[in-house]
Amino acid sequence: MSKNVTVTFNQAYFNQIMRSAGVEALCKGKTEDALAIAKSTAPVDTGAYRDGLGIEKVPHKYRDTYEVVGHDWKTLLVESKTGNLARALKAVKKA
Repeated sequence: MSKNVTVTFNQAYFNQIMRSAGVEALCKGKTEDALAIAKSTAPVDTGAYRDGLGIEKVPHKYRDTYEVVGHDWKTLLVESKTGNLARALKAVKKA
């Protein structure tokens, strides 16, 4: 037997939770962990790639996210050859 079930979410409630200090701290904390790993495992020639890594807050409709970004001109090149940022994210996911 199957019955039709209707579920109505209180979007305002979820908006409030997703923008709460606790959710923001959790998201930012994981990003900081990824940044620390990425910096510690970064290949170093001049140090510009490693020193150019940072965190940026990205606003979205329902919650904000954080991203590890690179500001050195060769960030994409280093990432394509080493996968440093990808490995850092995987390491945080496993922890």
